[in-house]
Amino acid sequence: MAETVETESLRYDKWVEEALRDVIRRALRQAATSGLPGEHHFFITFQTENSGVEMPASLRAEHSNEMTIVLQHQFEDLIVEPNYFALTLSFSGRPSRLVIPFSAVTSFADPSVNFGLQLKMMPFNEDEQDGVENAIANLEPALDDISNFDKNVDDDNDDDALVEDEEPDKMGEVIALDAFRKK
Repeated sequence: MAETVETESLRYDKWVEEALRDVIRRALRQAATSGLPGEHHFFITFQTENSGVEMPASLRAEHSNEMTIVLQHQFEDLIVEPNYFALTLSFSGRPSRLVIPFSAVTSFADPSVNFGLQLKMMPFNEDEQDGVENAIANLEPALDDISNFDKNVDDDNDDDALVEDEEPDKMGEVIALDAFRKK
């Protein structure tokens, strides 16, 4: 006798988000083992208040909710594990070690190929619906600005970190989980 599975028990939203995080994991693994080829570089936004994030207290004070980092020319000791990645970036000329769980990552972009992912967009209950719609609305202006920021990045700058106050430019395609949301 075949067992009936309710549609509500199939969490496509979670499966897609896991798959998107795996794309990020793979890109970082390749960067860790082979470096970044050509003009590839990554913008990674993460929630600094996530319990697994490790970062200097001074950076956390400046970025209490969210921070965007850029991996391009000057990052060191990139380690990629199944649940997190760690690296050293320079902020104001001082090296800082960051440990970032993949669960804390909210967006990933590689402007060199117009690729971007937005994560944590699917509501897990009706109460979260408004927050998701606000996140989508807030993402669009940032994506519109990412191309111009990329053109203005100084290759000789020893800070590869983008702080949350600077707005990135337009990206190509952004894969959003809201396409899978129940209407």
